[in-house]
Amino acid sequence: MQIGIDSFVATTKDPATGVTLGTAERLRNLFEEIERADQTGIDVFGVGEHHRPDYADSAPVVILAAAAARTRRIRLTSAVTVLSAADPVRVFQNFATLDLISNGRAEIIAGRGSFTEAYPLFGLKLEDYDSLFAEKLDLLLKLRDNPKIHWSGEHRAALTGQGVYPRPLQNPLPIWLGVGGTPGSFVRAGMLGLPLMVAIIGGEPRRFRPLVDLYREAGRQAGHSADRLKVGVHAIGYLADTRQRAAEEFYPGYAQSFTAIGKERGWAPPTRAQFDAGLRPGGPYLIGDAATVTEKILAFSSALGGIDRISFQMSVATLPHAHALRAIEILGTEVAPAVQKALPAAGKN
Repeated sequence: MQIGIDSFVATTKDPATGVTLGTAERLRNLFEEIERADQTGIDVFGVGEHHRPDYADSAPVVILAAAAARTRRIRLTSAVTVLSAADPVRVFQNFATLDLISNGRAEIIAGRGSFTEAYPLFGLKLEDYDSLFAEKLDLLLKLRDNPKIHWSGEHRAALTGQGVYPRPLQNPLPIWLGVGGTPGSFVRAGMLGLPLMVAIIGGEPRRFRPLVDLYREAGRQAGHSADRLKVGVHAIGYLADTRQRAAEEFYPGYAQSFTAIGKERGWAPPTRAQFDAGLRPGGPYLIGDAATVTEKILAFSSALGGIDRISFQMSVATLPHAHALRAIEILGTEVAPAVQKALPAAGKN
């Protein structure tokens, strides 16, 4: 199983200190975090895409390219690329270039995003949410297979054999499909034979098993081999030297973030009791010490019939930089080896 970290590069106030970092300093800290992840054995680092004042990740490929120059082995991915609001030609060119810069370490996780700011920003209609994504994913996959294609659609000018360059070092360039809880999205990923990245930010992971099974069955019926139908999980996670410390350090930023999002979407503010419930066995949060989180990762894998990657979303809460670096160190040097050691005994791979 691959162990990863995803960041949205949050620039919100640290609730413990009252300090809001400047964007340049936040990005410098992010590069140190990616370097630490590379050094400690983390397999993959993802950067999200948002077009909001509270996140500094509106140009994730630029960030990942800078990270590629500072790292040696870690894979670099989007988390996610908001494909509905992007030009697939430029997405492919950008990630192909990243792949060349990184010597074959680039990936795309394509999704529709959980926020809607990108649609009016780029002159798109939110009511075209589904058709935009389906059409652009089709074009992106065709571009991956062939540099010159003939293609036409509703939302973009036709291609009539023009070349799309450069070509990536990896062939094919890895493209995952990022999904939430919509059954049709799981079926689409299976039919296309694309690796699946499931965002589990609430609810018990076992509740996603029927959807994952739907993905695997759709892939099987479409003729794709089982080894092509990979499953990854994106989940809220954080580590410290003790379970109590991890919860106490993470909760203030978590509460601040979800309270702000709740105001936009009409949700009630989160409570400490709800947060603590998510820390329990069977809950969705990978928060605690190394032993606790290792056990929970294995439980996630068991609940979903085996998973190939799990990525920790730590930046949903603003954290002091030193705490983030320590969490990455624990994840890479303690949790990742323990998970790999335990998986053969559990019959997973």
